Amino acid sequence: MTDPTPWIAAEAGPDEKKIAPAAARNRDAIAEVLVTFLPETGTVLEIASGSGEHIAHFARQWPGLTWQPSDPDADARRSIDAWCADVRTGNVRSALAIDVLGEAWPLDHVEAILCINMVHIAPWAATLGLMRGASERLAKGCILYLYGPFLESRVELAPSNAAFDASLKDRNPDWGLRDVADVAEAAHQQGFDLETRIAMPANNLSLIFRKR
Repeated sequence: MTDPTPWIAAEAGPDEKKIAPAAARNRDAIAEVLVTFLPETGTVLEIASGSGEHIAHFARQWPGLTWQPSDPDADARRSIDAWCADVRTGNVRSALAIDVLGEAWPLDHVEAILCINMVHIAPWAATLGLMRGASERLAKGCILYLYGPFLESRVELAPSNAAFDASLKDRNPDWGLRDVADVAEAAHQQGFDLETRIAMPANNLSLIFRKR
């Protein structure tokens, strides 16, 4: 089950790093998927980078790519930059203040977009905004990667995910696990096809959308 808190404050240290407990558990499994789908060169944008632990990890693994983190939250951006300061390969940029609910993203073109554990901790409008913004910045053949817990009509919902879904809706009625079919339809309307669905540990999924 995905942790209900996107990140928690680190217990010590002056560098403003936050810690997402799930990041250390899932980053290697996510990387095993990404190795098949990431481009060889170019810029990879991460939407809702949260603590910054994922993108710092990926930047080390793929030094030939340029990594662009982002988050609408100022505290998160400080954490992202603190984690990425430890990356010595020089291929990760400062975090941008991108809000998928807004029209203006401060970059025009990237070769891939990642979004990990966002769509369920945000209103449905955020998913629509993500799809719209990704479509405007990805060329034909480029990928949009989503990771997290989802609903599927023909797959029994794990009890842990059902409890997580209920806890999200208690916190905010606009939050909650999204149905893969609904996400795929929203992506399709913006020019993406759901190319691959991969079952991940702890009842999560990797969804790879490719721009038509």
